[in-house]
Amino acid sequence: MRSHLLNDTTTEHYRRSVTEGVERVAAKLAATDRPFTGVTADDLAPRIDAIDLDRPLGDTTAVLDELEDVYLRDAVYFHHPRYLAHLNCPVVIPAVLGEAVLSAVNSSLDTWDQSAGGTLIERKLVDWTAARIGLGPAADGVFTSGGTQSNLQALLLAREETKTQDLAKLRVFASEVSHFSVQKSAKLLGLGPDAVVVVPVDHDKRMQTVALAHELERCAEAGLIPMAVVATAGTTDFGSIDPLPEIAGLCEQYGAWMHVDAAYGCGLLASLRYRHRIDGIERADSVTVDYHKSFFQPVSSSAVLVRDAATLRHATYHAEYLNPRRMVTERIPNQVDKSLQTTRRFDALKLWMTLRVMGADGIGALFDEVCDLAAEGWKLLAADPRFDVVVEPSLSTLVFRYVPAAVTDPAEIDRANLYARKALFASGDAVVAGTKVSGRHYLKFTLLNPETTTADITAVLDLIAGHAEQYLGESLDRAC
Repeated sequence: MRSHLLNDTTTEHYRRSVTEGVERVAAKLAATDRPFTGVTADDLAPRIDAIDLDRPLGDTTAVLDELEDVYLRDAVYFHHPRYLAHLNCPVVIPAVLGEAVLSAVNSSLDTWDQSAGGTLIERKLVDWTAARIGLGPAADGVFTSGGTQSNLQALLLAREETKTQDLAKLRVFASEVSHFSVQKSAKLLGLGPDAVVVVPVDHDKRMQTVALAHELERCAEAGLIPMAVVATAGTTDFGSIDPLPEIAGLCEQYGAWMHVDAAYGCGLLASLRYRHRIDGIERADSVTVDYHKSFFQPVSSSAVLVRDAATLRHATYHAEYLNPRRMVTERIPNQVDKSLQTTRRFDALKLWMTLRVMGADGIGALFDEVCDLAAEGWKLLAADPRFDVVVEPSLSTLVFRYVPAAVTDPAEIDRANLYARKALFASGDAVVAGTKVSGRHYLKFTLLNPETTTADITAVLDLIAGHAEQYLGESLDRAC
Protein backbone atom coordinates (compact mmCIF):
# COMPACT_ATOMS: atom_id res chain seq x y z
CA MET A 1 0.00 0.00 0.00
CA ARG A 2 2.97 2.35 0.36
CA SER A 3 3.09 2.57 -3.41
CA HIS A 4 0.05 4.85 -3.21
CA LEU A 5 1.74 7.41 -0.98
CA LEU A 6 2.89 10.48 -2.87
CA ASN A 7 6.60 10.89 -2.28
CA ASP A 8 9.94 10.92 -4.07
CA THR A 9 9.65 7.25 -5.04
CA THR A 10 6.15 7.40 -6.51
CA THR A 11 6.27 10.45 -8.72
CA GLU A 12 5.82 8.44 -11.92
CA HIS A 13 2.73 6.72 -10.49
CA TYR A 14 1.42 10.15 -9.49
CA ARG A 15 2.05 11.54 -12.97
CA ARG A 16 0.31 8.64 -14.73
CA SER A 17 -2.68 8.61 -12.39
CA VAL A 18 -3.33 12.33 -12.49
CA THR A 19 -2.82 12.45 -16.25
CA GLU A 20 -5.34 9.66 -16.73
CA GLY A 21 -7.85 11.48 -14.53
CA VAL A 22 -7.31 14.76 -16.35
CA GLU A 23 -7.75 13.06 -19.69
CA ARG A 24 -11.05 11.55 -18.57
CA VAL A 25 -12.38 14.91 -17.40
CA ALA A 26 -11.12 16.69 -20.52
CA ALA A 27 -12.85 14.13 -22.73
CA LYS A 28 -16.04 14.51 -20.75
CA LEU A 29 -15.96 18.30 -20.98
CA ALA A 30 -15.34 18.13 -24.73
CA ALA A 31 -18.28 15.77 -25.26
CA THR A 32 -20.82 17.42 -22.95
CA ASP A 33 -23.68 18.80 -25.02
CA ARG A 34 -26.03 19.78 -22.20
CA PRO A 35 -25.53 20.81 -18.58
CA PHE A 36 -27.25 17.79 -17.02
CA THR A 37 -28.46 14.34 -17.96
CA GLY A 38 -31.73 14.60 -16.06
CA VAL A 39 -30.90 11.65 -13.83
CA THR A 40 -33.03 11.37 -10.68
CA ALA A 41 -31.89 10.51 -7.17
CA ASP A 42 -33.95 7.31 -7.38
CA ASP A 43 -32.05 6.32 -10.54
CA LEU A 44 -28.59 7.16 -9.28
CA ALA A 45 -28.76 6.06 -5.64
CA PRO A 46 -28.91 2.30 -6.35
CA ARG A 47 -25.72 2.49 -8.41
CA ILE A 48 -23.85 4.10 -5.54
CA ASP A 49 -25.49 1.93 -2.88
CA ALA A 50 -24.32 -1.19 -4.75
CA ILE A 51 -20.65 -0.27 -4.32
CA ASP A 52 -18.86 -2.13 -1.54
CA LEU A 53 -16.29 0.28 -0.13
CA ASP A 54 -14.58 -2.60 1.68
CA ARG A 55 -13.67 -4.21 -1.65
CA PRO A 56 -11.29 -1.83 -3.44
CA LEU A 57 -10.79 -2.14 -7.17
CA GLY A 58 -7.05 -1.65 -6.81
CA ASP A 59 -6.61 -0.09 -10.22
CA THR A 60 -6.88 3.56 -11.23
CA THR A 61 -8.40 2.80 -14.62
CA ALA A 62 -11.11 0.62 -13.07
CA VAL A 63 -11.90 3.29 -10.48
CA LEU A 64 -12.19 5.96 -13.18
CA ASP A 65 -14.50 3.68 -15.15
CA GLU A 66 -16.68 3.33 -12.07
CA LEU A 67 -16.52 7.09 -11.44
CA GLU A 68 -17.82 7.70 -14.94
CA ASP A 69 -20.91 5.68 -14.03
CA VAL A 70 -21.61 7.19 -10.61
CA TYR A 71 -20.43 10.79 -11.03
CA LEU A 72 -18.94 12.13 -14.26
CA ARG A 73 -21.77 11.04 -16.52
CA ASP A 74 -24.46 12.72 -14.43
CA ALA A 75 -22.62 15.67 -12.89
CA VAL A 76 -24.10 19.13 -13.30
CA TYR A 77 -21.63 20.92 -15.56
CA PHE A 78 -21.34 24.62 -14.81
CA HIS A 79 -19.17 25.26 -17.87
CA HIS A 80 -22.10 24.62 -20.19
CA PRO A 81 -23.64 27.85 -21.53
CA ARG A 82 -27.15 26.72 -20.60
CA TYR A 83 -26.38 26.22 -16.96
CA LEU A 84 -28.14 29.38 -15.75
CA ALA A 85 -29.14 28.52 -12.20
CA HIS A 86 -27.10 29.34 -9.12
CA LEU A 87 -23.98 31.35 -8.30
CA ASN A 88 -21.71 28.74 -9.86
CA CYS A 89 -19.18 29.97 -12.37
CA PRO A 90 -17.14 28.18 -15.01
CA VAL A 91 -13.54 28.08 -13.82
CA VAL A 92 -10.39 29.40 -15.46
CA ILE A 93 -7.56 27.02 -16.31
CA PRO A 94 -4.83 28.76 -14.25
CA ALA A 95 -6.97 28.27 -11.15
CA VAL A 96 -7.50 24.58 -11.94
CA LEU A 97 -3.74 24.22 -12.27
CA GLY A 98 -3.38 25.90 -8.90
CA GLU A 99 -5.86 23.39 -7.46
CA ALA A 100 -3.73 20.51 -8.70
CA VAL A 101 -0.59 22.02 -7.18
CA LEU A 102 -2.07 22.83 -3.81
CA SER A 103 -3.69 19.40 -3.46
CA ALA A 104 -0.44 17.59 -4.15
CA VAL A 105 1.76 19.70 -1.89
CA ASN A 106 -1.07 19.82 0.69
CA SER A 107 0.07 22.85 2.67
CA SER A 108 -2.04 23.82 5.65
CA LEU A 109 -2.38 27.58 6.02
CA ASP A 110 -2.74 27.66 9.79
CA THR A 111 0.90 28.08 10.80
CA TRP A 112 4.10 29.25 9.15
CA ASP A 113 5.84 25.95 9.78
CA GLN A 114 3.17 24.17 7.70
CA SER A 115 3.01 26.58 4.79
CA ALA A 116 5.91 29.09 4.59
CA GLY A 117 5.56 30.72 1.16
CA GLY A 118 1.86 29.86 1.09
CA THR A 119 1.33 32.11 4.10
CA LEU A 120 3.00 35.03 2.37
CA ILE A 121 1.10 34.45 -0.87
CA GLU A 122 -2.21 34.49 0.99
CA ARG A 123 -1.21 37.67 2.83
CA LYS A 124 -0.22 39.31 -0.43
CA LEU A 125 -3.62 38.49 -1.95
CA VAL A 126 -5.42 39.78 1.13
CA ASP A 127 -3.51 43.06 0.83
CA TRP A 128 -4.27 43.20 -2.91
CA THR A 129 -8.00 42.69 -2.33
CA ALA A 130 -8.12 45.19 0.54
CA ALA A 131 -6.41 47.75 -1.69
CA ARG A 132 -8.93 47.10 -4.48
CA ILE A 133 -11.71 47.73 -1.96
CA GLY A 134 -9.95 50.81 -0.58
CA LEU A 135 -9.96 49.80 3.08
CA GLY A 136 -6.76 51.66 3.93
CA PRO A 137 -3.29 50.84 5.27
CA ALA A 138 -4.45 49.13 8.48
CA ALA A 139 -6.57 46.56 6.64
CA ASP A 140 -6.14 42.80 6.86
CA GLY A 141 -8.10 39.62 6.39
CA VAL A 142 -7.97 35.91 5.85
CA PHE A 143 -9.22 33.36 3.33
CA THR A 144 -12.32 31.39 4.33
CA SER A 145 -14.43 28.49 3.10
CA GLY A 146 -17.07 30.78 1.63
CA GLY A 147 -19.44 33.67 2.15
CA THR A 148 -21.30 32.08 5.04
CA GLN A 149 -18.12 31.70 7.07
CA SER A 150 -16.95 35.19 6.13
CA ASN A 151 -20.26 36.70 7.23
CA LEU A 152 -20.12 34.75 10.48
CA GLN A 153 -16.60 35.96 11.25
CA ALA A 154 -17.43 39.56 10.38
CA LEU A 155 -20.44 39.54 12.70
CA LEU A 156 -18.35 37.89 15.43
CA LEU A 157 -15.92 40.81 15.23
CA ALA A 158 -18.83 43.27 15.26
CA ARG A 159 -20.31 41.61 18.33
CA GLU A 160 -17.03 41.75 20.21
CA GLU A 161 -16.42 45.37 19.23
CA THR A 162 -19.64 46.39 21.03
CA LYS A 163 -17.89 45.38 24.29
CA THR A 164 -21.17 44.35 25.85
CA GLN A 165 -22.02 41.18 27.74
CA ASP A 166 -25.76 41.72 27.36
CA LEU A 167 -26.29 39.97 24.05
CA ALA A 168 -30.05 40.46 24.26
CA LYS A 169 -29.53 44.16 23.53
CA LEU A 170 -27.65 43.62 20.26
CA ARG A 171 -29.33 44.23 16.93
CA VAL A 172 -28.19 43.44 13.39
CA PHE A 173 -29.83 45.20 10.46
CA ALA A 174 -30.10 43.54 7.05
CA SER A 175 -32.42 43.87 4.09
CA GLU A 176 -35.27 41.49 3.49
CA VAL A 177 -33.37 39.98 0.55
CA SER A 178 -30.03 39.59 2.33
CA HIS A 179 -28.33 36.19 2.56
CA PHE A 180 -29.74 33.66 5.02
CA SER A 181 -26.31 33.39 6.65
CA VAL A 182 -27.02 36.66 8.48
CA GLN A 183 -29.84 34.99 10.40
CA LYS A 184 -27.78 31.84 10.87
CA SER A 185 -24.77 33.80 12.15
CA ALA A 186 -26.91 35.65 14.68
CA LYS A 187 -28.09 32.33 16.09
CA LEU A 188 -24.58 30.86 16.18
CA LEU A 189 -23.32 33.99 17.95
CA GLY A 190 -25.85 33.58 20.75
CA LEU A 191 -27.95 36.59 19.84
CA GLY A 192 -31.63 36.68 20.66
CA PRO A 193 -34.45 35.61 18.33
CA ASP A 194 -35.26 39.27 17.59
CA ALA A 195 -31.64 40.23 16.96
CA VAL A 196 -31.88 40.55 13.18
CA VAL A 197 -33.99 43.53 12.15
CA VAL A 198 -35.28 43.07 8.61
CA VAL A 199 -35.22 46.27 6.58
CA PRO A 200 -37.57 46.56 3.59
CA VAL A 201 -36.27 47.04 0.05
CA ASP A 202 -37.32 49.36 -2.74
CA HIS A 203 -38.58 48.47 -6.22
CA ASP A 204 -35.03 47.63 -7.30
CA LYS A 205 -34.58 45.29 -4.30
CA ARG A 206 -32.12 47.66 -2.60
CA MET A 207 -32.25 48.37 1.12
CA GLN A 208 -34.42 51.41 1.87
CA THR A 209 -32.14 53.79 3.74
CA VAL A 210 -35.09 55.79 5.09
CA ALA A 211 -36.42 52.60 6.67
CA LEU A 212 -32.93 51.74 7.95
CA ALA A 213 -32.61 55.17 9.57
CA HIS A 214 -36.01 54.68 11.20
CA GLU A 215 -35.05 51.27 12.59
CA LEU A 216 -31.70 52.55 13.88
CA GLU A 217 -33.48 55.42 15.64
CA ARG A 218 -35.99 53.01 17.18
CA CYS A 219 -33.08 50.89 18.37
CA ALA A 220 -31.42 53.87 20.04
CA GLU A 221 -34.66 55.03 21.67
CA ALA A 222 -35.23 51.55 23.12
CA GLY A 223 -31.77 51.49 24.69
CA LEU A 224 -30.64 48.71 22.36
CA ILE A 225 -27.23 48.45 20.66
CA PRO A 226 -26.92 48.65 16.86
CA MET A 227 -24.25 45.95 16.54
CA ALA A 228 -23.99 45.89 12.76
CA VAL A 229 -25.62 46.79 9.48
CA VAL A 230 -25.16 44.20 6.74
CA ALA A 231 -25.26 45.84 3.34
CA THR A 232 -25.31 43.55 0.32
CA ALA A 233 -23.35 44.15 -2.85
CA GLY A 234 -25.04 41.55 -5.02
CA THR A 235 -28.02 39.82 -3.42
CA THR A 236 -28.38 36.13 -4.18
CA ASP A 237 -31.84 36.45 -5.70
CA PHE A 238 -31.58 39.71 -7.64
CA GLY A 239 -27.93 40.76 -7.78
CA SER A 240 -29.09 44.06 -6.28
CA ILE A 241 -26.58 46.40 -4.64
CA ASP A 242 -27.61 48.31 -1.55
CA PRO A 243 -26.90 52.09 -1.45
CA LEU A 244 -23.51 51.76 0.21
CA PRO A 245 -22.59 55.46 0.71
CA GLU A 246 -25.88 56.24 2.46
CA ILE A 247 -25.64 53.14 4.63
CA ALA A 248 -22.07 54.05 5.56
CA GLY A 249 -23.26 57.48 6.71
CA LEU A 250 -25.95 55.95 8.91
CA CYS A 251 -23.47 53.48 10.41
CA GLU A 252 -21.19 56.36 11.34
CA GLN A 253 -24.07 58.32 12.82
CA TYR A 254 -25.30 55.47 15.01
CA GLY A 255 -21.97 53.81 15.77
CA ALA A 256 -22.81 50.55 14.01
CA TRP A 257 -20.30 48.22 12.39
CA MET A 258 -20.75 48.25 8.62
CA HIS A 259 -20.36 44.90 6.94
CA VAL A 260 -20.67 44.55 3.17
CA ASP A 261 -21.56 41.11 1.88
CA ALA A 262 -19.96 41.33 -1.56
CA ALA A 263 -19.73 37.57 -2.05
CA TYR A 264 -21.34 37.99 -5.47
CA GLY A 265 -20.57 41.59 -6.37
CA CYS A 266 -16.84 41.36 -5.62
CA GLY A 267 -16.25 40.77 -9.34
CA LEU A 268 -16.76 44.51 -9.74
CA LEU A 269 -13.46 45.02 -7.92
CA ALA A 270 -11.77 43.88 -11.14
CA SER A 271 -14.31 45.37 -13.53
CA LEU A 272 -13.04 47.63 -16.28
CA ARG A 273 -16.34 49.50 -16.61
CA TYR A 274 -18.64 48.95 -13.64
CA ARG A 275 -16.50 49.42 -10.52
CA HIS A 276 -18.52 52.55 -9.61
CA ARG A 277 -21.54 50.39 -8.82
CA ILE A 278 -19.97 49.49 -5.48
CA ASP A 279 -18.71 52.95 -4.57
CA GLY A 280 -18.94 53.29 -0.80
CA ILE A 281 -17.61 49.79 -0.11
CA GLU A 282 -14.33 51.42 0.95
CA ARG A 283 -16.12 52.78 4.05
CA ALA A 284 -16.99 49.30 5.36
CA ASP A 285 -15.55 47.84 8.56
CA SER A 286 -15.57 44.38 6.97
CA VAL A 287 -16.23 42.89 3.56
CA THR A 288 -17.03 39.38 2.35
CA VAL A 289 -15.68 38.34 -1.06
CA ASP A 290 -16.24 35.06 -2.87
CA TYR A 291 -13.70 34.64 -5.62
CA HIS A 292 -15.44 31.37 -6.50
CA LYS A 293 -18.51 33.31 -7.61
CA SER A 294 -17.32 36.18 -9.79
CA PHE A 295 -13.56 35.67 -10.15
CA PHE A 296 -14.09 32.33 -11.95
CA GLN A 297 -12.31 30.28 -9.28
CA PRO A 298 -13.01 26.67 -8.25
CA VAL A 299 -14.80 26.16 -4.94
CA SER A 300 -13.64 27.20 -2.48
CA SER A 301 -11.84 30.51 -2.70
CA SER A 302 -13.15 33.27 -0.46
CA ALA A 303 -12.06 35.82 2.11
CA VAL A 304 -13.17 38.22 4.80
CA LEU A 305 -11.43 41.60 4.85
CA VAL A 306 -11.41 44.15 7.69
CA ARG A 307 -10.55 47.83 7.82
CA ASP A 308 -8.68 47.49 11.12
CA ALA A 309 -6.38 44.48 11.46
CA ALA A 310 -6.59 44.75 15.25
CA THR A 311 -10.21 43.58 15.21
CA LEU A 312 -9.09 40.15 14.02
CA ARG A 313 -7.79 39.57 17.55
CA HIS A 314 -11.32 38.48 18.46
CA ALA A 315 -10.69 35.26 16.49
CA THR A 316 -7.27 34.65 18.10
CA TYR A 317 -6.51 31.77 20.47
CA HIS A 318 -3.07 30.49 21.34
CA ALA A 319 -2.14 26.85 21.84
CA GLU A 320 1.33 25.74 22.91
CA TYR A 321 1.30 22.87 20.41
CA LEU A 322 0.43 25.13 17.49
CA ASN A 323 0.81 28.90 17.81
CA PRO A 324 2.18 29.79 21.27
CA ARG A 325 1.88 33.43 22.25
CA ARG A 326 5.66 33.92 22.05
CA MET A 327 5.43 33.57 18.26
CA VAL A 328 3.71 36.95 18.10
CA THR A 329 6.75 38.72 19.59
CA GLU A 330 9.00 36.64 17.33
CA ARG A 331 6.98 37.98 14.36
CA ILE A 332 6.19 34.50 13.05
CA PRO A 333 3.22 34.89 10.68
CA ASN A 334 0.59 32.34 11.70
CA GLN A 335 -2.67 32.77 9.78
CA VAL A 336 -4.55 30.72 12.36
CA ASP A 337 -4.33 33.78 14.59
CA LYS A 338 -6.91 35.42 12.29
CA SER A 339 -9.09 32.50 11.27
CA LEU A 340 -12.08 30.58 12.58
CA GLN A 341 -10.56 27.50 10.99
CA THR A 342 -7.41 25.69 12.04
CA THR A 343 -6.41 23.30 9.26
CA ARG A 344 -7.08 25.22 6.07
CA ARG A 345 -6.36 24.59 2.39
CA PHE A 346 -4.08 26.85 0.37
CA ASP A 347 -7.03 28.08 -1.68
CA ALA A 348 -5.32 31.41 -2.23
CA LEU A 349 -2.96 29.74 -4.71
CA LYS A 350 -5.75 29.45 -7.29
CA LEU A 351 -6.32 33.19 -7.33
CA TRP A 352 -2.56 33.79 -7.33
CA MET A 353 -2.12 31.62 -10.42
CA THR A 354 -5.05 33.37 -12.12
CA LEU A 355 -3.72 36.85 -11.49
CA ARG A 356 -0.21 35.89 -12.58
CA VAL A 357 -1.47 34.38 -15.86
CA MET A 358 -4.51 36.51 -16.74
CA GLY A 359 -4.22 39.63 -14.62
CA ALA A 360 -7.04 41.46 -12.87
CA ASP A 361 -8.16 43.06 -16.12
CA GLY A 362 -8.66 39.61 -17.64
CA ILE A 363 -10.96 38.62 -14.79
CA GLY A 364 -12.77 41.94 -14.90
CA ALA A 365 -13.36 41.68 -18.64
CA LEU A 366 -15.04 38.29 -18.18
CA PHE A 367 -17.27 39.61 -15.41
CA ASP A 368 -18.18 42.65 -17.49
CA GLU A 369 -19.28 40.27 -20.24
CA VAL A 370 -21.82 38.53 -18.04
CA CYS A 371 -23.11 41.85 -16.72
CA ASP A 372 -23.59 42.97 -20.32
CA LEU A 373 -25.30 39.69 -21.14
CA ALA A 374 -27.75 40.19 -18.27
CA ALA A 375 -28.57 43.67 -19.56
CA GLU A 376 -29.37 42.18 -22.97
CA GLY A 377 -31.38 39.41 -21.35
CA TRP A 378 -33.42 41.96 -19.44
CA LYS A 379 -34.30 43.72 -22.70
CA LEU A 380 -35.43 40.40 -24.19
CA LEU A 381 -37.62 39.62 -21.20
CA ALA A 382 -39.06 43.14 -20.96
CA ALA A 383 -40.08 42.93 -24.64
CA ASP A 384 -41.54 39.43 -24.43
CA PRO A 385 -45.26 39.42 -23.48
CA ARG A 386 -44.95 35.85 -22.21
CA PHE A 387 -42.83 36.92 -19.23
CA ASP A 388 -42.85 39.27 -16.29
CA VAL A 389 -39.33 40.39 -15.27
CA VAL A 390 -38.81 41.84 -11.80
CA VAL A 391 -35.90 44.30 -11.84
CA GLU A 392 -33.29 45.59 -14.25
CA PRO A 393 -30.03 43.82 -13.27
CA SER A 394 -27.18 45.53 -11.41
CA LEU A 395 -24.99 42.46 -11.90
CA SER A 396 -25.87 39.32 -13.86
CA THR A 397 -29.11 37.97 -12.41
CA LEU A 398 -32.57 37.97 -14.00
CA VAL A 399 -35.72 37.09 -12.04
CA PHE A 400 -38.86 36.52 -14.09
CA ARG A 401 -41.83 34.27 -14.59
CA TYR A 402 -43.98 32.95 -17.37
CA VAL A 403 -47.38 34.66 -17.46
CA PRO A 404 -49.84 33.09 -19.91
CA ALA A 405 -52.31 35.44 -21.53
CA ALA A 406 -55.29 33.15 -20.96
CA VAL A 407 -54.72 32.32 -17.27
CA THR A 408 -55.36 34.79 -14.47
CA ASP A 409 -55.24 32.56 -11.38
CA PRO A 410 -51.90 33.39 -9.64
CA ALA A 411 -51.73 29.96 -8.00
CA GLU A 412 -52.10 28.24 -11.36
CA ILE A 413 -49.38 30.46 -12.82
CA ASP A 414 -47.19 29.50 -9.86
CA ARG A 415 -47.73 25.82 -10.58
CA ALA A 416 -46.96 26.31 -14.28
CA ASN A 417 -43.63 27.97 -13.47
CA LEU A 418 -42.71 25.31 -10.92
CA TYR A 419 -43.55 22.61 -13.44
CA ALA A 420 -41.52 24.32 -16.18
CA ARG A 421 -38.44 24.50 -13.98
CA LYS A 422 -38.71 20.84 -12.94
CA ALA A 423 -39.41 19.65 -16.47
CA LEU A 424 -36.47 21.62 -17.82
CA PHE A 425 -34.17 20.12 -15.18
CA ALA A 426 -35.46 16.62 -15.90
CA SER A 427 -34.78 17.09 -19.61
CA GLY A 428 -31.20 18.21 -18.92
CA ASP A 429 -31.49 20.80 -21.71
CA ALA A 430 -30.88 23.68 -19.31
CA VAL A 431 -30.75 24.38 -15.59
CA VAL A 432 -32.46 27.42 -14.08
CA ALA A 433 -33.13 28.42 -10.48
CA GLY A 434 -36.27 29.51 -8.70
CA THR A 435 -37.30 31.85 -5.91
CA LYS A 436 -40.30 33.67 -4.51
CA VAL A 437 -41.20 37.31 -5.01
CA SER A 438 -44.06 38.67 -2.90
CA GLY A 439 -45.13 35.11 -2.19
CA ARG A 440 -45.30 34.08 -5.84
CA HIS A 441 -43.04 31.60 -7.64
CA TYR A 442 -40.50 33.04 -10.06
CA LEU A 443 -37.64 31.67 -12.13
CA LYS A 444 -34.08 32.92 -12.10
CA PHE A 445 -31.15 33.11 -14.48
CA THR A 446 -27.79 33.64 -12.79
CA LEU A 447 -25.51 34.45 -15.70
CA LEU A 448 -21.88 33.77 -14.85
CA ASN A 449 -20.68 32.16 -18.06
CA PRO A 450 -19.22 34.46 -20.72
CA GLU A 451 -19.85 31.67 -23.26
CA THR A 452 -23.62 32.02 -22.78
CA THR A 453 -25.22 34.07 -25.56
CA THR A 454 -28.50 35.87 -26.07
CA ALA A 455 -29.40 33.01 -28.39
CA ASP A 456 -29.03 30.62 -25.43
CA ILE A 457 -31.26 32.86 -23.32
CA THR A 458 -33.88 33.01 -26.06
CA ALA A 459 -33.80 29.25 -26.53
CA VAL A 460 -34.20 28.55 -22.82
CA LEU A 461 -37.08 31.04 -22.55
CA ASP A 462 -38.81 29.19 -25.37
CA LEU A 463 -38.24 25.88 -23.57
CA ILE A 464 -39.69 27.32 -20.35
CA ALA A 465 -42.74 28.65 -22.17
CA GLY A 466 -43.22 25.31 -23.90
CA HIS A 467 -43.12 23.33 -20.65
CA ALA A 468 -45.44 25.80 -18.92
CA GLU A 469 -47.91 25.69 -21.79
CA GLN A 470 -47.82 21.89 -21.74
CA TYR A 471 -48.65 21.91 -18.04
CA LEU A 472 -51.49 24.38 -18.47
CA GLY A 473 -52.90 22.40 -21.37
CA GLU A 474 -52.84 19.17 -19.37
CA SER A 475 -54.33 21.00 -16.38
CA LEU A 476 -57.18 22.24 -18.55
CA ASP A 477 -57.75 18.71 -19.86
CA ARG A 478 -57.91 17.37 -16.30
CA ALA A 479 -60.38 20.09 -15.30
CA CYS A 480 -62.63 19.11 -18.21
